Amino acid sequence: MQAIGDLLQCSLMKFPRALVFDMDGLMIDSERLYVAAEREIAASFGRTVSDETLGKMMGRKPVESLEIYVREAGLPISAEEAFEIRSGIMRRKLGEDLRPMPGLDRILARFRGRLKLAVATGAQAEFLRIAISGLRLEGAFDVLQDSDGIATGKPDPDIFLAACRRLELPPASCVVLEDSQNGVAAGRRAGCYVIAVPNEYTRSHDFSPADFVAAGLDGASEHIESLLEAADGGVPRLRPGQQ
Repeated sequence: MQAIGDLLQCSLMKFPRALVFDMDGLMIDSERLYVAAEREIAASFGRTVSDETLGKMMGRKPVESLEIYVREAGLPISAEEAFEIRSGIMRRKLGEDLRPMPGLDRILARFRGRLKLAVATGAQAEFLRIAISGLRLEGAFDVLQDSDGIATGKPDPDIFLAACRRLELPPASCVVLEDSQNGVAAGRRAGCYVIAVPNEYTRSHDFSPADFVAAGLDGASEHIESLLEAADGGVPRLRPGQQ
């Protein structure tokens, strides 16, 4: 019934008009790098960090997530100190092992020129630049929104509201793609349509608030296409290259 309601909604409004991508764990295969870095830091102090703690951190602004990390792992450093240590490790890891998530190239190629595209990430600007440059995606997005200058991170909606303002579109006309529970909550609170795309590290998250849960970016792509067709009254839109 939810899917039918989504399609009826699309037929009554200009929707969707933009896709807003999370970055870590959604566009790039970086959650495994963060997990490795955070376990490495904890081990250097003779401590361990639980999967539950790591899950709570995902999607949040860096220092906000690391406040959870140092408290629950019992580390004798501040969140700011942990941030500096982790940033150094992550610069190296992203430089050596940056990988796109499966289907990223296909979903971007499918909707570029048809919808506005944005990134809204909890990561700092430096790491967003590293990812965009490393994947050779300069110019692929209309808006690149990092967490620098955002007052409160996910699950609060600020970052998605900022991205929508820069897109000059109402949140209700934007589709958010997210891999984490915090990100899904933020997208919904912003008033966006939210597609959850779980990954290996977030499959246990609660995605019940999402409008749709996709099996990977290819599954998300097919669902977005169905939303566009519904907006056209059920008539499939021609894709670039089709006659």
